[in-house]
Amino acid sequence: MNNFFGLFENEEEKAQNNHENEKLRLHKEELDITKNKIDAGEVTLTKEVIEEQQTVDVPVTHEEVVIERRAIDNEPSNSSISDEETIHIPLSEEQVHVGKHTVTTGEVSAYKRNVEETQHVEETLKREEAHVDTTGHVNIASNDTGSSID
Repeated sequence: MNNFFGLFENEEEKAQNNHENEKLRLHKEELDITKNKIDAGEVTLTKEVIEEQQTVDVPVTHEEVVIERRAIDNEPSNSSISDEETIHIPLSEEQVHVGKHTVTTGEVSAYKRNVEETQHVEETLKREEAHVDTTGHVNIASNDTGSSID
């Protein structure tokens, strides 16, 4: 009754029981992969005003007075000589006026889109395996739960 429900075991029995229940914990490395967004650059759309000289030939008209003189062979006339007779002939011409107006000639748009690609990552990982070495005639019973023991 030295060991009544394990309450009165001595130090030697404790050491022996602890020695029989020792455990070897095995470890392995796993990859922790994270992704971070970083600035890759910037696109700026701007407009530039370009001036160019343009020459256009525009046909215009104007009126001229053609004065013709004909000789008349001294025909008799009933008119008296006077400086009061006047003929007015109005003349016209086309003038060119240049104005400008703005028209839309095109459109440039820009937008962002997400493009997914795959990057291959290689890393060496470590893991621990248990090896059992025996000396002499030892029987080993294994309760294997998936881990390898050599």
